[in-house]
Amino acid sequence: MSTNGKTSRILQFMAPDERRQFGIETPFHRLAWQMRDILGDGGILKEVVHAGEGPPVPKHASVSIHFSGFIEYSDAPFETTSHLKYPRMMKLGRDVTLYGLELGLLTMKKGEFSRFLFKPKYAYGDLGCPPHIPPLATVLYEVQVLDFLDSAQVDEFMDLSRVRLNAFSLLILLVCGVPDDQFSIVRQDEQNSVSLSTFLNVLDTQRSFGNLCFNKKRYEDARERYKQAMTLLQNRELLDDEEKQRLEEMKLPFLLNLSLTYLKLEKPQKALCYGQKVLDINPQNTKALFRCGQACLEMSDYEKAQDYLTLAQAKKPFDPDINTLLKKLALCYKDYLDKEREMCSKMFSGLKRMEK
Repeated sequence: MSTNGKTSRILQFMAPDERRQFGIETPFHRLAWQMRDILGDGGILKEVVHAGEGPPVPKHASVSIHFSGFIEYSDAPFETTSHLKYPRMMKLGRDVTLYGLELGLLTMKKGEFSRFLFKPKYAYGDLGCPPHIPPLATVLYEVQVLDFLDSAQVDEFMDLSRVRLNAFSLLILLVCGVPDDQFSIVRQDEQNSVSLSTFLNVLDTQRSFGNLCFNKKRYEDARERYKQAMTLLQNRELLDDEEKQRLEEMKLPFLLNLSLTYLKLEKPQKALCYGQKVLDINPQNTKALFRCGQACLEMSDYEKAQDYLTLAQAKKPFDPDINTLLKKLALCYKDYLDKEREMCSKMFSGLKRMEK
């Protein structure tokens, strides 16, 4: 493309005033006509391509998004997450560094796909970001919100666990060679002061985070979320027997999820450990029996696998997952016995040849 003898490459590095001087109507100018000014100052323009559902992204959310950023006259994005099947969760106010993008996300809903034009003050400023972003550049972002979680309550709760040390204490720690990331101390009493309902909401959010990571095959991240929740449960000071009972029940889904996560991480011994912790709380838990059976099968401990899965089948005789795994166990055990017989046969035949 050329305009007034200037190539599209040159146009990328022309200031907006220069373009107007040449009488050039740029692609972004044409796009802006069909977009909505979300702030009223013309700094962020938005076009909804596909509407989402539910409430908009809250201020302190953690979001999972696909996005691509473009400068004018360029078909290739200067940054994109399109190559990622499961983009990581990003915390608003911390991980989303482009000011305009964060403000734009607050107007979006789950499942929404929108385009934004960000003027320089909401993007890369007067200087741009050489060599990819020219000075005073308006940038186009295409954004899709895959999912989000309101993590404000969790963040506030976790902040209660830390207190900043005074200057003298920091000096002592430095002299003792304590690393920077240890300049905080745990204050469990502050976490214990929150109500049980708030505490349970924090745990539910942690489980939702973990489940979201698990469903996106980010098993290490899921494991950390589940383990954080277990640490909170173990540190909680119990007020009475009723609270103790409720928190014991809350441990079960986290322990079961940890067992399954370790199976996905190909660590069956750890999976068995967490499954057994569930059985310590509730010996009749069918899912725990099934998880322990899975773990034993992965470790080729066929007899223990048979014991766990038989107990699980007795409680749910028509469960397809249990019955399928029992069939797999039977095949694996048969294969194991066949190999044992073959190995013994070769050993005996070798001995006979030596005797001759």
